[in-house]
Amino acid sequence: MSKTVVYDVQVVFGDCDPAGIVFFPNFSKWMDASSLNFFMKCGILPWRELVKTRGIIGTPLLEIHTKFIRPATYGETIQVHTSVQEWRDKVFVHKHVVMRGDTVLCEGTEVRAFCIKHPEDPDRIKAIAVPEDIKALCS
Repeated sequence: MSKTVVYDVQVVFGDCDPAGIVFFPNFSKWMDASSLNFFMKCGILPWRELVKTRGIIGTPLLEIHTKFIRPATYGETIQVHTSVQEWRDKVFVHKHVVMRGDTVLCEGTEVRAFCIKHPEDPDRIKAIAVPEDIKALCS
């Protein structure tokens, strides 16, 4: 079972549409930020440091699914609860539950891969096996 890490977001006026409702792509932005936050809170170095020591450039997004349940507006503090739903050979599934207190606003999953620069073409990237030590730190 994966740890769950909470990422706090202060919703500001610029995050909203003219009706004062959070513009839907912002939820994806916050889930993306929560993904990196998850690993850092689990004790993994930021990608800019990990690339120097292990060649891992990050965890690019391969697939995303989002279900919107309730709106949010500016002036609110919301929380993104992030965990790893599933570890596969080269990818993992991040689960995000966006909440305002006890109210679920949005749920999302992201499929991501740990990647390095492709050894034969530095303009490309290549997925690698999920590192066991990283998996252990996140459990």
